[in-house]
Amino acid sequence: MDILIVDDEMVIREGIKRTLNNRFPDYRIYLASNPEEAVVLLRRHRIHLVLTDILMPGMTGLELMSISRGRHPDVKWVVISAYSEFAYAQEAVRLGAKDYLLKPIGKEVLIGMVEKLSEEIMRDAALMQEAEILKVNRKYLREAVFQRWAAGLDIGRIDLSSFMESYPHFHLIMVKMESDKVVHLEHFMIENVLGELIERSGSGFVTIHDSKSLLGLVMLHEGVKLPALLEELRTHLITYLRVPFQIMHSEQLDHFNVVPAEVQRMRKASTTQVYEHYASGGDRAVEVALQYIKTQYNEELSLEKVASVVYLNPVYFSQLFKQKTGKGFKEYVIHLRLEQAKGMLLNPQLKIADIAQRVGYNDIRHFSQVFRKKYDATPSEYRQASLADVTE
Repeated sequence: MDILIVDDEMVIREGIKRTLNNRFPDYRIYLASNPEEAVVLLRRHRIHLVLTDILMPGMTGLELMSISRGRHPDVKWVVISAYSEFAYAQEAVRLGAKDYLLKPIGKEVLIGMVEKLSEEIMRDAALMQEAEILKVNRKYLREAVFQRWAAGLDIGRIDLSSFMESYPHFHLIMVKMESDKVVHLEHFMIENVLGELIERSGSGFVTIHDSKSLLGLVMLHEGVKLPALLEELRTHLITYLRVPFQIMHSEQLDHFNVVPAEVQRMRKASTTQVYEHYASGGDRAVEVALQYIKTQYNEELSLEKVASVVYLNPVYFSQLFKQKTGKGFKEYVIHLRLEQAKGMLLNPQLKIADIAQRVGYNDIRHFSQVFRKKYDATPSEYRQASLADVTE
C-alpha cells in the first residue's frame, strides 16, 4: 500500500513515517511538506491513503482534499488536526474523510487506524473489475490522442470516428496561466474544477495542452448555457488560483476537423486578452506604478523594472497597465517625458541637451527624433515657436 503524509512540520512528517515503517515495513511512504508537493506525488504514484494536516500555508488540507477528489476518487483521506482546529476535522469528515487524528498523535491510535483502512482498501481493490480498468485506460488513451490532435500533431492511423460520434457538437474551453514558476498545483486545480463543471453541465473531459494551458471539451446538456459554466469556472479559479489566468472558448463546433485551427485561434487571441485575477489589487498596482513613473521618469525605466516594483509578472502588468490607462507602457512613458520637456523648453536658459537628460534621454539626437515624431517639430523649432507666441 502507498501512503502519502502531508504536513508542513518536518517533525510530524518524519514521526508518522517512522511509526508506519516500523509497523508496516512493506508499505511505501511518501512525504510532502505542502499541498503543491502532494499534488505532484498524487500524479506520479498510485496513492491509496493520504494523511494531511488541516492548516498549512497557501492551502488548507480541506482544499487539497476537495480539489483532489475528482481526479483521485479512490484515495482514502485522513486529516490531522490540533484541538483548536477540531471544527475543521469535523468538516473534513463531512466532505468524505475516513477519519481524523488529533495532535499529538498516539502511535497505537495511528497504527489501529491504518490497519482498519488497509483492510478497506484491500477489499475495494479486490472488487475492482477488469472492465473498469480497461475503461480508465481507454479514457486516458482517448484524451492523449485528442491532446495530440488539438496541438496539430500526427496521430498515425488512429481512427477518431467513434470519438466523433460521442460528441456530435461541442465547445472548447482553454484556460491559460501566466507565471514564471512551475504551476503543478494550479494545473491540478484547473483540471479538477473544470472537469467537475463539465461533468455537471454535460459530458466531456479536460486534457493538458502545454505547461501553462489546459483544454476542455464539453457537450452541454439541453438547457445548459456556456456563459453560466464559464462564469462559475471563473469564480472558482479566482478563489483557488494564485496566478493570473485567461479563459477562452469556442462557439459550438460540429466537426473535429476544425479543432486544431480553433485551438490556434484561441492561443493567438490570448496574446491580446487581458489576464484575469488580482481584481481587487489591480487598480492599486497601477496607481503605485504611475506614481513611481512620475517620480522616476528621468531615470532608465523598463517595463520589467516597473513591474517588479509592484510585484507583478511583466506580461500581466503590461496588459493591466494598458487596460487601466488606455496607453501602452512605452507610449505612456514617452508622452510623460515629452510633456515635461515641452514645459522646460519655455525656459530659454536651459540647454536642449540638459532638458533631454532631465527627462531621461542621454542621447540628444534620439530625444530630438522622438520629439519630432510626436509633435512634428524639433525641440529647437518648438522652443522658437513657443517663445515667439509669448513675445507677440
